[in-house]
Amino acid sequence: MLARRPRDPLQSLHRNGQELKQQVDSLLSESQLKGALEASKRRDIYQRCIQLKQAIDENKNTLQKLKKADEPAPVGNYHQKKEEELNLLDTLTHQLQELAVFVNSENRTEFEALTEREEDDDFEEEDEEDNDNDKEESEESDGEEEEMEEEENQERESQRQMTSKEYAAVGDFTAQQSGDLTFKAGEILHIIEKNPDGWWMAKNAKGNKGLVPRTYLEPCPKEEGQEPSEECHEDVEVGDETAEGAEVTQRTDSHWSAVQTAFSEQANTVAVLTTMGAIPAGFRPSTLFQLLEEGNQFQTSYFLQPELTPSQLAFRDLLWDTKTGTIRSRPTRVSLILTLWSCKMIPVPGVSIQVLSRHMRLCLFDGNKVLSNIHSVRATWQSKKPKTWTFSPQVTGTLPCLLDGDCFIRSSSSSPDLGILFELGISYIRNSTGERGELSCGWVFLKLFDASGVPIPAKTYELFLSGGTPYERGVEVDPSGTRRAPGSVFHQMITMRRQPHLLVKLRSLNRRSRDTLSLLPETFIGSMCYVHLLILYRQFLGDVLLKDRTNTQSAELISNPILATFPKLLVQPDVMDVLKSSWAEKESTLKRAEKRDREFLKAAFLLVYHDCVVPLLHSTLLPPFRWAEEETEAARWKVIANFLKQNQENQGSLQALLSPEGVHEPFDISEQTYDFLSEGRKKAA
Repeated sequence: MLARRPRDPLQSLHRNGQELKQQVDSLLSESQLKGALEASKRRDIYQRCIQLKQAIDENKNTLQKLKKADEPAPVGNYHQKKEEELNLLDTLTHQLQELAVFVNSENRTEFEALTEREEDDDFEEEDEEDNDNDKEESEESDGEEEEMEEEENQERESQRQMTSKEYAAVGDFTAQQSGDLTFKAGEILHIIEKNPDGWWMAKNAKGNKGLVPRTYLEPCPKEEGQEPSEECHEDVEVGDETAEGAEVTQRTDSHWSAVQTAFSEQANTVAVLTTMGAIPAGFRPSTLFQLLEEGNQFQTSYFLQPELTPSQLAFRDLLWDTKTGTIRSRPTRVSLILTLWSCKMIPVPGVSIQVLSRHMRLCLFDGNKVLSNIHSVRATWQSKKPKTWTFSPQVTGTLPCLLDGDCFIRSSSSSPDLGILFELGISYIRNSTGERGELSCGWVFLKLFDASGVPIPAKTYELFLSGGTPYERGVEVDPSGTRRAPGSVFHQMITMRRQPHLLVKLRSLNRRSRDTLSLLPETFIGSMCYVHLLILYRQFLGDVLLKDRTNTQSAELISNPILATFPKLLVQPDVMDVLKSSWAEKESTLKRAEKRDREFLKAAFLLVYHDCVVPLLHSTLLPPFRWAEEETEAARWKVIANFLKQNQENQGSLQALLSPEGVHEPFDISEQTYDFLSEGRKKAA
């Protein structure tokens, strides 16, 4: 009797895929049972999700490396079968990720302190595996096979049933190519399938199906006895308040109203400049600049302060760790490093305005509201390449913090639409009238999580800019070019390369960097070059407000010059550079044992701060800091350079302070005291 012929490689992988599909289906059914909500059962389901995910990844790796030449006998429709197997494994991975995110969210509500760190590590490992597995893609496909197609259709049908939902259109959309679905504002669409590229398969009331952009849709849940038209009418009114690429579920509280008045005041100026051809039609008054001008709620100094509890006598995000003798670290949902590389193909304004500054403003955004402080980075521009902006230029000595393109991002927001909003801006002056202003040269929104709640991979991203404001859609920076230009594929590629775009890189953190940033506030954006100074300030806050406070019920003023004056440095970057360089020089003279001694380190920092920062803040020679005023900035640098030279010659600032030639502004004792009731952040609504 002849021995059984060994199973072909592709056939064997197909069998493994079917077994994995049965296990995933069984796990999904088990998760819907009544007892699945128990804590022990949730943990078991979560662990099985991880194990199945690893098995699927192994099967996918083997499948991607498999070649047609590896088959011992000819196989019909080989590439089609291989492609269908890859699609099945991707679908199973997506189902497991959704189930894991659901179980993970249930666990956090009950066991947050015990499971948060382990779950974050698991998701990081999953993301790394996904990144490695997605590098190789199948390129060839021909033919069809009925049996495999039926199984794939069944799988897709089950996925469609899981993701079906009714959405309301917040704007009009006209089909731009074959397969798109035309709809009007207020129309109810039934979502059949949510594709990761942002184009969803939908069906309207007439039964017509087609692809629709998700940025034009909002969830429209219907209750019994409630007419959908009223709710959808409300969505239409605020339909222009969503960032591109974000699917927002709450839109009742937007920051658009805060800047709308300022926009209307500048509308005439922008219209005149556009008509004259001085700026492209996609330029607008800067949204983030207007929010900065509204008050201090988006200033870096505001988010650096500890957040008060409702009683206003304790702090929610500043706690003392008695074991380590310092403030307690606060892990967050998002903790990463962002590097700004360059902006290319940015339109150049006309000769009727003079550009004073080119810069990037960025913040955390959920498609509706700004969730963090607004961080500004100044760009470098050269006349040889007028359409290119660069960041972090090579300089002699220490790079000024205002030019540093390396930023840290921290956020504890649970919003599924959490992302980073980038806004390119210019500060300008009109040559004819002397009028000053801020314009947005384009914006882009980078969402930090995919549809299944998994963080996006850490890599370099090329982001194409949109014109208008983050609350407008379909506006191009320069309408002279179009993204979906007709013509050949080559012509479309050339047109795409001419679109304004931004290059950024997301970097994951190692354990040491993560532990360091965990001492900062839970929601914060800043420059990596002075992160160690921010941490020292937070440690001083912990000492004064937690460790050394004799009466925690007292709300009296606290005499501490560092706590009172350090926030001023965040709006005076040149003085921050002085502190950074002076402290770096002092640290270079310390011994290794002294650097490990926290108390010695803080005492040394206190001396450096009083020696170089306090005299400058009260100097009558130092002009007030003004953004994008070249003459003022040059005058300030001249005063600062002379001050540092005298300090070096006299080995400190004491002699200059006691000299009869030294003149300083008088100050009130309240300027040297810290009032945590007025400085501390109130609990966000």
